[in-house]
Amino acid sequence: MDLDLSFLPLEMIGQVLQGLTFLGAAYFVLLSLSLVVWTWNDTSARSRDIFARLLAPLMVLVFNLPGLLLYFILRPHETLAEAYERELEAEALLQDMEERDVCPKCGYPTQPDFMVCPLCQTEVRRACLSCGRLLQLNWKVCPYCGQLLVPEELEELQMVVGVRDKPVV
Repeated sequence: MDLDLSFLPLEMIGQVLQGLTFLGAAYFVLLSLSLVVWTWNDTSARSRDIFARLLAPLMVLVFNLPGLLLYFILRPHETLAEAYERELEAEALLQDMEERDVCPKCGYPTQPDFMVCPLCQTEVRRACLSCGRLLQLNWKVCPYCGQLLVPEELEELQMVVGVRDKPVV
């Protein structure tokens, strides 16, 4: 089956072919420019290096689809935002590990409401004389009631004398 175009004048066939060639070239140019713009945006999201941000779109502009394939091979695997989120997660995990309550003597994990270590019976917290809430051993003032915390000897003296309502300053 042959296509018979003898009924069309030769001028019209030339114009149709010229129009199709123009449309194909315009499509190719627009596709190339859109790939360059996309590469620029993707490189900007993945790198702070100005050299890489300029070289990748230039490579795609010069080599077109093979340049884009080469960019896919060479580009960083994560965006700057993904790297930042990963660092935040790692920092949060590290901070969570550091804030874990452990016995200062044996290192056994303790709960926030433990007064002594259940393994070695070392005092890990003490009770406030004013409000009775558990406090860290190194605190100087009760954050719950504002009571100034006194040294151990004065606390024992208060317990012996029975004065629990008024702080000794």
